[in-house]
Amino acid sequence: MLRLPEFNYIRAKSLKQAGRLLADLGPEAMAVAGGTDVYPKMKRGQFTPRHLVSLRFLSELRGIRPGTKDGMWIGAGETLTAVSQNPAVNKLFPALAHAAGSVSTPQLRNVGTIGGNVFVDTRCNYYDQTFFWRQAAGFCMKKDGDICLVAPKSKMCLAVFSSDTAPVLVSLGAVATFSGPNGLRRVLFDECYRDDGINFLTKQSNEVLQGISIPRPAFGQRNVYLKLRRRGSFDFPVLGVAAAMQFNPKGVCLSSKIVLTAVASAPVVVDEAAHLLEGKTVTRDAIEAAAEAAAKVSHPVDNADLDYWYRKRMTKVYVKRALAELAGIQLELEKGAVKPRQI
Repeated sequence: MLRLPEFNYIRAKSLKQAGRLLADLGPEAMAVAGGTDVYPKMKRGQFTPRHLVSLRFLSELRGIRPGTKDGMWIGAGETLTAVSQNPAVNKLFPALAHAAGSVSTPQLRNVGTIGGNVFVDTRCNYYDQTFFWRQAAGFCMKKDGDICLVAPKSKMCLAVFSSDTAPVLVSLGAVATFSGPNGLRRVLFDECYRDDGINFLTKQSNEVLQGISIPRPAFGQRNVYLKLRRRGSFDFPVLGVAAAMQFNPKGVCLSSKIVLTAVASAPVVVDEAAHLLEGKTVTRDAIEAAAEAAAKVSHPVDNADLDYWYRKRMTKVYVKRALAELAGIQLELEKGAVKPRQI
């Protein structure tokens, strides 16, 4: 049985104090809220902090308020269950409610927070193993080594970003509010990530995510999230597709945004799809073209569940399904695109 190593647990009394502690303690400290990702990785030796600064009891990180001037406010400390079951979230942003409700299992969603999920550590079959397994196989560059075991010639870590909620927030134009030593900082979720398996966040180590602001949906805006995984529960996505589109009363697409997760070290925005859809009535041909554009920028590698070629092929399938759902178009089941068996 894997056990937690020794560490110093500090319960922060305020958000300001939490930021100050993280700044003072430096690289030896980590913030923790629900801990559903932090504690298992400490057991496996992937995270080795000497100090954990607890954010769990901070009232400043709580609240789901749909009527603020910036739209909907969601505190970073709200659990995934609270987000997925909130009536306002389900009404305005069903994609986010579905994404939060599809993370892991009910027990972990009751503890894990949305702030933890949007910045969850990148994953890889060679990295997400026990210390003893990684020691025997040879450490990778993400922890203790100097080579990417997925692609030995790569100069960058290719660990995959597998958050369910992050691509939805990117597609909705959400803004992250960070609290740090220099006060508050607001950043579009579009700008919170970089395609680097190790340094995949632009957030500073001494900053804490205070909350998330989602702009009010424009008239005619719709959003959806689809997730591919082997089982119907527990598993991280091996592909996630978030899509948001706005239609005028005549059915013309005014704006669109498609975001992929689990195909790179950061969420992938399919920029070409917007050019193919906006200003047009969304037809089956337009959906086909947008899905093809998404498949071209989807570059999964062999570091997660299911074959990478299958995941790339399913990118086109799932984008077509997402866009068809938003446009109200019935599609025939794609040949060979059988959903993995649910266990």
